[in-house]
Amino acid sequence: MAEDPITGLVLAGGAARRLQTAHPGADKGLLPLAGRPLIAWVIDNLAPQVQSLVISANRHLDDYHQLGHLVLPDLLPDLLPDMPGPLAGIHAALSVCHTEWLAVAACDTPFLPPDWVARLQHVLTGSNAPIAYAHDPEQPHPLVALLHRNLLPSLDAFLKAGNHRVRQWYGQHGARAVPFPDPQAFQNLNTPEEWQAAEGRLSPPADPRPSS
Repeated sequence: MAEDPITGLVLAGGAARRLQTAHPGADKGLLPLAGRPLIAWVIDNLAPQVQSLVISANRHLDDYHQLGHLVLPDLLPDLLPDMPGPLAGIHAALSVCHTEWLAVAACDTPFLPPDWVARLQHVLTGSNAPIAYAHDPEQPHPLVALLHRNLLPSLDAFLKAGNHRVRQWYGQHGARAVPFPDPQAFQNLNTPEEWQAAEGRLSPPADPRPSS
């Protein structure tokens, strides 16, 4: 568990557009992966690393409530129609965050390292930067991040100005990229092929013993 109290946020408020061909109307976080809702794998990873956990969702709220955590829809639907992206979910979580830090993970990243929150916090300790995010040898992962709660006024103004790009807002605050060695740990599931590969990684091996 990280040294300072941290609230965890799992982002499940998106429209899952790239999965709609295979799963029309899909709510990605609730789709079954190896026998469990996809989001359950991320909750299992994040919950031991934080003091409390919330879920950002805009559909099927009752289904998400059954997972045992506070569910937060976006707070600015009139100003930002058509699901403006993950910053709206972060905005909702910062609005109720009572800890100094908010750890953010997307609901489609089931293989995250077990200590990623502490590793991001370690980089920010003694730093003036209010945001850190993961970066593997191949690409950044801005939705695996740690943010200070004092960022709420800045994010509120950014969204109300009609902006929604995560890395643009991060850049305004000197966000720190934190290196992680394994790209597979940050795989997110956007296509049926990626989903099938993840099923193979998470499903238990078949029992080699012959049935009686």
